Amino acid sequence: MPYSDMNISAEELLEQIFSKTQELYKEICHNKDDASNNHYEIFRLLTDLGRTLINADRTSFWNRNKRSHEIWTTAAVGTERITIPEGTGIVGKALSENKVIIVNDPYNSPDFNSDVDKKTGYVTKSILVMPVSNCRGEIIGAFQAINKLGGDGKFNDGDDIKRLTLAAFICGITLESETFLDDSYHDRLTELKNRMGFYNDYTGKYSKMLSDTAELHDVSLFICDIDFFKKVNDTYGHNAGDAVLKHVSRILYSNMRICDGIYRWGGEEFIAMLPDTDMDSAADIAERIRKAVMASVCHFEDLDIHITMSFGVTTIDRTKSIEDNISDADAKLYQAKESGRNIVIK
Repeated sequence: MPYSDMNISAEELLEQIFSKTQELYKEICHNKDDASNNHYEIFRLLTDLGRTLINADRTSFWNRNKRSHEIWTTAAVGTERITIPEGTGIVGKALSENKVIIVNDPYNSPDFNSDVDKKTGYVTKSILVMPVSNCRGEIIGAFQAINKLGGDGKFNDGDDIKRLTLAAFICGITLESETFLDDSYHDRLTELKNRMGFYNDYTGKYSKMLSDTAELHDVSLFICDIDFFKKVNDTYGHNAGDAVLKHVSRILYSNMRICDGIYRWGGEEFIAMLPDTDMDSAADIAERIRKAVMASVCHFEDLDIHITMSFGVTTIDRTKSIEDNISDADAKLYQAKESGRNIVIK
């Protein structure tokens, strides 16, 4: 749509764009020390830039999560975060087909989900969704604009796509860097966070809980490993050992609360962080997991592999470093091993 058809001059549009990019530049320069921010403010500014570029009422940037097979709004201007299964909705269709989709009559589109409109009373009249890829051409997200302002209220496949490409391109670069960082925090085999992810979470979340003098939080942890894991590898091979690690990881993850953290510490060893949890409660959680593992069977090819785990539990002592607290839990794990394995020691 030509500038003359919009209720804004070319100079005014450029001034808005320059204002948004200046905010973005400042945010990038000052964001480096905030590990917990995770680029949220940058995505918000980029999303707002896209709204300015194509004169839309609302915009959102969607992240495709390959682990959970979901897509969600990393940032959204005009609405709260939305999470949907991969492959659903107009956004999901644009991602799966890897093409820009424009819908100017969404209520008659079979792919449009009107649930949000029904809950909020908002009326969606037009939608533009642009897939976003990384430098390897893999689709990692999508930029969505809702309700074109001015003119006939419809998005077009000419200038609107051209202008949105700028914000989508920068969003793609930013999301790729965040995805790369997130991948470095995860173990490729089990998909649990790794030791690097543990220290990132400890610095960004758990250490703040422990240093909060206004409200003291009990934070406990346990460290555990698979009993006789070497025997599994020696008897059935390393592929079977990998299957056991993934099997145990699923049980650990499924028994964690949203606020908890579970990490592959190394080899067959795992560590869990349990906020607002005292020693007895942490031991109860470990015991529940121990029983779940013992009762489970890891199916690998034509094998049924039975395993057990041992646990060492401690409540974090604020006067000690995190390494010393882990050593305390590790000493209890060693005691569990010496006591016959398949046991929780607190």
